[in-house]
Amino acid sequence: MNIDFSVAWQYLPILLEASVMTVILTVLSQTIGTVIGFLMALGRVSAFGWLRTLVGIYVWIIRGTPLLLQLFFVYYAAPAIGVTLDAFPAAIIAMSASSAAYNCEIFRAGIQAVHRGQIEAAQAVGMTYARIVRHIIVPQAMRIIVPPYMSNFISHAKNSSMASVITVQELMLTAQMIYSSTYRAIEILTVTGAIYLFLTSCLTGLQLYLERLTSYEERGLSRRRRRQLLLDRPVIGIAA
Repeated sequence: MNIDFSVAWQYLPILLEASVMTVILTVLSQTIGTVIGFLMALGRVSAFGWLRTLVGIYVWIIRGTPLLLQLFFVYYAAPAIGVTLDAFPAAIIAMSASSAAYNCEIFRAGIQAVHRGQIEAAQAVGMTYARIVRHIIVPQAMRIIVPPYMSNFISHAKNSSMASVITVQELMLTAQMIYSSTYRAIEILTVTGAIYLFLTSCLTGLQLYLERLTSYEERGLSRRRRRQLLLDRPVIGIAA
């Protein structure tokens, strides 16, 4: 067996160009899925039973079926009801729907981890629901949400390779086309795997940064926040 990585080096610019499409596909669908997932999580913990049930059914269906099936459904089955989409928007819709379902449960766990007494205290002083979510729920839930959310983000990045089955010209499909014409599967797939590993390693680094950023007890208060709370002022006039 003759392994020659010079072939992979020759096609590296093409693979890197295709990886840009992978990044766009991943980030765009995850962003949409994050926004929708957060709104759905609020629905999952709302006081309206019909809304909790509706969101719960959606999460149950999407999490219970594979992403590959959802991609096929949006791209191949949707035209039967008059909805015809190009490969890229079809992939965005399917991947965003999948991301939203998983993110919904992650966000719900973080929201429900915030003690109910804090929310009731905020309501007692007249805070609106939007301010409670922004100033009380989200800052505390972030510490719980970050690890599973970023793990889901990493899995989402790898699952973007499934978009190749509906002809989205991303990294995996490009690699398949190259080794089909060069018969250098080992070299091309090795380089492709290295690119995926680099992308997921960047997300892992982002996860570690966000975990440190939300570790309030370990970091302590910033100097700016301490000045706002007047914690740095000398204590005078206190009898021994």
